[in-house]
Amino acid sequence: MLLLISLISFLAIHSAPNSFFSAGELNPNMTPEAIERLKSIYGLDKSLAVQYIEWVKNILTLNFGISFVSGADVSEVILKRLPVTLSMNIVALISTFILSLYLGIKSALHYEKKVDFLIREIALVSFAMPSFYLALIFILLFSLNLEIFPISGLHSVEPKSGVAEYLDMAWHLTLPITVMIFGGLGSMIIYVRSLTLEILKSDYYYFALSRGIKSRELLRLYILPNLLPPIVTLLGLSFPALIGGSVILEALFGIDGMGQLFFMSALSRDYPVVMGILIITALLTLVGNVVADMILLRLNPYMKRG
Repeated sequence: MLLLISLISFLAIHSAPNSFFSAGELNPNMTPEAIERLKSIYGLDKSLAVQYIEWVKNILTLNFGISFVSGADVSEVILKRLPVTLSMNIVALISTFILSLYLGIKSALHYEKKVDFLIREIALVSFAMPSFYLALIFILLFSLNLEIFPISGLHSVEPKSGVAEYLDMAWHLTLPITVMIFGGLGSMIIYVRSLTLEILKSDYYYFALSRGIKSRELLRLYILPNLLPPIVTLLGLSFPALIGGSVILEALFGIDGMGQLFFMSALSRDYPVVMGILIITALLTLVGNVVADMILLRLNPYMKRG
């Protein structure tokens, strides 16, 4: 799967119009010989097949090449930005899971009541609201008008150390993570609510209800065990969407993460950085799906028999 993703990404990137050297070709001070020499240095004078084979050989050793723009090693540039993006997505994913599970079950248990109506309205707003638009509203409201949170960046102007540094970083990341959580809640709440309503209509639930089992035990023994496997599967599939959404949010909030690096590299046609980010993102997505499958085996041991 990773090899197939790498092939499609490689062909898509090299099929894009213009190139990194298009600006140099318009520069009268750059001779055609100099441009051809630069292409030879970066290996762009070879055929696509040869370029792809050499690139695959290099990424097996985590060598993604050298950035066209900065001249720095691509692996070091990406690894420097990766922790911020990864921590944002993990926090958003866990928070989305907990909140959607709580709100979805609560909505189903209060079917056609005020609580159900309110939660469904929240889910619909979340489902319909573009993340970039919500981010702009949050910046206008909480950063410019109320001045509660900073507009952009990861750190304050005054340098901090120790625990204060991490608290300062958390303060700067509150708005973008909140946007990511709210953007992922809508579809998840609707899905959890639908599954819970099916469970509440099942024969085994009616039988347990007729035995006089308490509500807390019904939730722990009958609702949650049947809800968790499909929810975990959906979370594994939604991980790529979170990483893709962080590209826009990091650009809006000025966060020096992998998303912003991808955005700037795509604008400047920095192929090695773009390809490196695509491969690492695909690898993280596949690892997330494998982890989701392992959790499913833990939740439902009978799956091993298949």
